[in-house]
Amino acid sequence: MARNRVIYQSEALYVSKEATSVDVGDHEQLERVQSANYNFNISRQDVNQFGQLGKIGSMVLEAPTVSVDTSYLVTDGFNERALGFHVLTGDIAGTSKSGSFISGFLGEGSGRNLYIATVPEGIDATGVDASGAGNCDFIGLGNVYLSDYTLDLSVGSLPSVSVSFEAANIASSAGEAAVNPAVNQADGSAITTASSPDFPPAIQGVSDEVALRPGDIEISIANITGGLANIGGGTTGAHIQSASLSIPLSRSPIERLGTKFAYARPVEFPVQATLSVNAIVNEMTVTNLANEINDEGSYELSLTLKAEDGDPAMVYTIKGAQLVSESFSSSIGSNKSVDLTFTTSVGGPSDLENGVFVSGANSTKTFEA
Repeated sequence: MARNRVIYQSEALYVSKEATSVDVGDHEQLERVQSANYNFNISRQDVNQFGQLGKIGSMVLEAPTVSVDTSYLVTDGFNERALGFHVLTGDIAGTSKSGSFISGFLGEGSGRNLYIATVPEGIDATGVDASGAGNCDFIGLGNVYLSDYTLDLSVGSLPSVSVSFEAANIASSAGEAAVNPAVNQADGSAITTASSPDFPPAIQGVSDEVALRPGDIEISIANITGGLANIGGGTTGAHIQSASLSIPLSRSPIERLGTKFAYARPVEFPVQATLSVNAIVNEMTVTNLANEINDEGSYELSLTLKAEDGDPAMVYTIKGAQLVSESFSSSIGSNKSVDLTFTTSVGGPSDLENGVFVSGANSTKTFEA
């Protein structure tokens, strides 16, 4: 029976361990997903000639641009580990910082695949065996590379994450097994596997937390010099309304003669992580900007997201951060507010003094049969 529509009830989002993965243990379902969007653009060049007004042909000179983004509610680090981020599992205090948060994306590779499974209309995707032939339709996005990770925290909203990817290909199947959408980037040929990708049944999720609350978030940005607003902790500092941590990973497709696809999508360095904070102003500090010109000091900031029992579920630590801007806003009818921007340079995998480090309470192993 044909569907009349597709809504969130009928979809589940999976990520593969590698672009060539097909085994059921090499795919994980992302939990608490709020949105999943994808698109592609094909750039064509018209060919014209003297003596004819209309074009004589239209040719594709470069591979289509495929983009995908998804958002999900923050829990305890499972989604991040499944997507390939380095999360200090079980080390919520962050005492053994063995690598930065994005260290797994700094090297080259073939990327991963994302799959959106869609079950028949009117039933939940949860509990459906996505590997059964005829049970689902699939949209597959091949050779995806992370291009942005953004954490959003604000009063009155559940903490959420948005991630964006660049992909090399997109493929779909209807009423049959999924097709591996990955391509050999050296020549653009499809990757052939002995079997079709296999997926575990969709579930509600493995995290203990349904979601985290804004009232259980602690932001430590005290003892910052050079700013006018008192942003110390407790009741004496400015009252923080929102915070956003963004880690953009711009990528440049590199092409060569003889190939239809980019053979590599390396990260453009340097990489700057940015923390933006908005707060209601109360007290000011004693500061003279002229005296801060030569201040090259850096700071360690932290965002602690707690579970309902008060124990930390996720801790984001920004090391080597510096205050780069502070903007005040005051008008009739509204509270005076301040916007602060901090940046830090993301270092290499062995650099433990600069960048973003993340600890998560979830200890569920990923990509196991």
